Amino acid sequence: MKIIFAGTPDFAAEALRALAENGHDIALVLTQPDRPSGRGMKLTPSPVKVLAESLGIPVETPATLSLKKDPEGAAAMHEKLRNINADLLVVAAYGLILPEPVLNCAHGIGKAGDIKAINIHASLLPRWRGAAPIARAIEAGDAETGVTLMKMELGLDTGPMVLVEKTKIADDDTHLSLTEKLARIGAELLIKALEKPGDLECTPQPEEGVLYAEKLLKSESRIDWNASAKVIARRMRAFTPFPGLQFEYRSNPVKVWQADAHEWPSDAAPGTVLKADDALLVQCGEGALSMAILQRAGKPRMPAHSAIQSLGIQPGDTLK
Repeated sequence: MKIIFAGTPDFAAEALRALAENGHDIALVLTQPDRPSGRGMKLTPSPVKVLAESLGIPVETPATLSLKKDPEGAAAMHEKLRNINADLLVVAAYGLILPEPVLNCAHGIGKAGDIKAINIHASLLPRWRGAAPIARAIEAGDAETGVTLMKMELGLDTGPMVLVEKTKIADDDTHLSLTEKLARIGAELLIKALEKPGDLECTPQPEEGVLYAEKLLKSESRIDWNASAKVIARRMRAFTPFPGLQFEYRSNPVKVWQADAHEWPSDAAPGTVLKADDALLVQCGEGALSMAILQRAGKPRMPAHSAIQSLGIQPGDTLK
């Protein structure tokens, strides 16, 4: 099958690799432009671009596909996509809005022949439509999530469903571990769908249960000690590595890399340090948070006891 692929992060690279390994003709890859990354802020290609180039697949990195933002450039790209005469456009965490000419650039598959663009979405739609479905599912304490293959339309993740597969969210799942799990499921589901493309049918998403997974913001990294310890621990797993979770002690920002919630009877105010030894135990709105790995600004990650000593944290101190 002749395919145009659009994706950017590791989640998408897993699907691209599966398409290549299963013999599909990937005519072109669209991915986001190289971005500054790391301490040196060196321009770095996306994981999808790295993989595509290693496979010898042509790559385009348009900054936009919108005719309003770039009339000449977008029009040229739309024409290029049409001229490929692809059977299908496959999208996975691309990160750019796709206008109608792009969504309709392929011939289409399915029983009705109208599935021209298919998206690999990392949630059980209609729950967690939007930019950050994996993080929001962990943050909310969902017991399960999954992958939905959906026919793309102009609405934000509103298209009818083609295939769905569920999976449990483990108590120790992090954003990284769950992303890896869902990437594998998504790739397998895509290959399954393309084994018999003429048999695919679409089912409208349920009208009930719609939730939006808002984009993660840097401002969400500050710990709210009035929240329960369980909620804070979930946020740590959901927000690592970005935006991370941090507190402030005497104007020193400290990032949390490993933490667990504990039942801990105490009348102390939220944010109060209860213990400061091998771990840092802090009172929350309900329960206490035990932090095992911390990181001071400009320093490497370290065991909590090392951070406690270097900062001089004592029981009874207040964290902000």
